[in-house]
Amino acid sequence: MTTPRDVVDRQIAAYNRRDIEEFVACYASDATVVQADGNRLASGHDEIRARYGELFDQSPALRAEIRNRIEVGSVVVDEEQVTGFVLPGMPPEIHAAAVYRVIGGLIHDVHLFG
Repeated sequence: MTTPRDVVDRQIAAYNRRDIEEFVACYASDATVVQADGNRLASGHDEIRARYGELFDQSPALRAEIRNRIEVGSVVVDEEQVTGFVLPGMPPEIHAAAVYRVIGGLIHDVHLFG
């Protein structure tokens, strides 16, 4: 059986490889990515693919390292250190928390803080 940890680990591995198709496959078709201020960064496979595909294309050294993790039922909370981030107006290194909710082996929503 796939655990929420397994799903998030698969997603992080795809992120670090910049494998957009494997990354998107970790998310439910109607998944949302929400910023700390409550604004939606992306919703659904097409928007997630577009948003992260741009990041992956522009950031050849992109890497997320999990510093700490808390797991409670279907929720995984990761403290992440992201390096090699290349997008206009963004710093190259980000210290963040990501709160993932996993249902049925897919990420249904992630809230990003940082």
